[in-house]
Parts: sequence; C-alpha cells; structure tokens
Amino acid sequence: MSHRRWISSRRVLRVPLLVGTAAVLALTAACGGGSTSGSSQPQGSSSPLTSTNGKPAPSGSSSPTTSGSQVTVSDEAGKQLCDMLRPQLSDWRVQGPTLGKISLNASVHEWALRNGGINLQVLGDKDVVDRVTTKNCSDVRDQAISALEIPNLASGLAG
Repeated sequence: MSHRRWISSRRVLRVPLLVGTAAVLALTAACGGGSTSGSSQPQGSSSPLTSTNGKPAPSGSSSPTTSGSQVTVSDEAGKQLCDMLRPQLSDWRVQGPTLGKISLNASVHEWALRNGGINLQVLGDKDVVDRVTTKNCSDVRDQAISALEIPNLASGLAG
C-alpha cells in the first residue's frame, strides 16, 4: 500500500516541478547577460549583433529580423508560436493567471530560442508577440488574454 502512495505522490510532484523548471528557464533567459554600457553588443565584439546568432540571414530566410526597435518574424515562425500556445489554453484556464503567465513566458522564450535565439530582442519588443498572434491566430490570442486575465500578451511577459 505504501508503494502505491509513493507512486501517486510522484505524479503530484511532477506538475509543480515542471512549472518550476519552466519558471527558472524563463527567468534565466530573461536575465541574459549584457554589458553595463547600455549597448546590446557583447564586450570585445566589433560587429553588431544580429538576430541570427551572428550569421547573416540568407535571402528568403524565415529568420526573424530587427528593423529599428521592432522584431519582425516570418509567417512560418508566427504559426509556430500559435501552435505552441494553442494546446496550453485549457491548462491556463485551470491553472489561473499566475501559473499561466509563467507558462506563457516559458513558451515565448522557447519559441524565440527556436527562431534564431532572439530572446533579448523579444524582451525589447514584447509587442511582437501580440503582432504575430493577431496576424496568425487572433482566436488563440483572445483566449490567452482571457485565461491569463491580462490586457495583451506583452503585459504577461516578464522582463
């Protein structure tokens, strides 16, 4: 009988462990290093940062780009974000806004990492998440805003 209780308790511990791990990943990504001079360029670097990890994007690339202070992403990357958020909507409704926002942050950072490692650029232009989801899946955006009880997705991002 005690073995059965042990197995049940392991299942109960998985969800908080996963949420905690996601929170740590989101905070780690949000606290990425940078110089204190106000520049987003690493110290000792002579070339400006690009959103593609230092490699120039080939023409026709779906890699996100930064124009001015706005991050621009391809339709393919936008659909990928929608596909990542859609299955989480029901969880967010059940978990509530506090845990849901942690999950939103983890998802957005994972998406940014998958699409050229643009985590810092996304934190600098949080509205990109709203622009992308409005264009590619406004229904998912609206449901996420409702479940997380926030005025827009950008306001749910930490950083």
